[in-house]
Amino acid sequence: FLARSVVAALERHFLPAVLDLDPREIEAVHQRIWRALNPRAMTGVVSSALSLLDIALWDIAGQHAGRSVAGLLGGARTELPAYVTFGFPQYDRDQLAEAARLQRAAGFSALKLVVGVDEGGWREDAARVRTVREAVGDGVDIMIDANYLLSPTDAKLLCRAVEDCDLTWFEEPLHQNDARAMADLRAHTRIPLAAGQMEGHRWRLRELVDHQAVDILQPNACYCGGFTEARKAAHLAQIYNLPVAHGGGWPLVNMHTLAGLMNGWILEWHLGMAQVGALLFPDSPRPHGGRLTIPDKPGLGLSVDRDALRDTLLPDM
Repeated sequence: FLARSVVAALERHFLPAVLDLDPREIEAVHQRIWRALNPRAMTGVVSSALSLLDIALWDIAGQHAGRSVAGLLGGARTELPAYVTFGFPQYDRDQLAEAARLQRAAGFSALKLVVGVDEGGWREDAARVRTVREAVGDGVDIMIDANYLLSPTDAKLLCRAVEDCDLTWFEEPLHQNDARAMADLRAHTRIPLAAGQMEGHRWRLRELVDHQAVDILQPNACYCGGFTEARKAAHLAQIYNLPVAHGGGWPLVNMHTLAGLMNGWILEWHLGMAQVGALLFPDSPRPHGGRLTIPDKPGLGLSVDRDALRDTLLPDM
């Protein structure tokens, strides 16, 4: 988000602030950034820029050590289950059912669809969820994601309408990720709640845990401050016996968090962002049978297509 501003922040502020530091001393880099550029714990552009810098530093550390980032984070596993985000709002019900069947045929046993945007409101969302469940049958994980878009009342009504559909989680159901209201929703539904993918630092993620607002925490290294902050959030979740799953896209980065840490669980394979990853990183892994194997190459394990990267460069405005 605000990509040009993130690039400008990195070039004009972040890199000049840390160029004298050892890139392997990542906590020192974070300490310098927080003190010099973000003493009031802002998010948005600041968090995104810090995330990208941190991801690069972990890649450097992995290259230097000859180990993958997942290995440096703890090496808990070498492969992950993956779910596919397939259920986009432009599909009507018939198209949604066909898309679900296609992804099942492709080997995915966990599927996520978007809710909260249809003109028909929560009733249409409920019908779409039922359409997917009928299309794929039992034994398939189905997740729904409202992307912060529902009021507490509409979220409760939707939960009540689909509780018998055996949903694996309801992701970011409420406006602003309101932790107090999410805790109330969680107390009124049997559907597990997941959130955290767009939070910009550990204190917002902690708020979700403190309020007992989530069953699954979802730190995303591309937004929360990189692997360094995602690891801290995952350790917090582990203290409370919460799993860490992935939402918010960019699986080729976030696969390392989930593979490295003990309570890492399931990776989002968002079709649009996976296509971007395949364009920029031609040797990137892809799920097979609903599982993704982590590259054993050093760092992020990705080779960059420099020509494709130049073609995506944002010009100065």
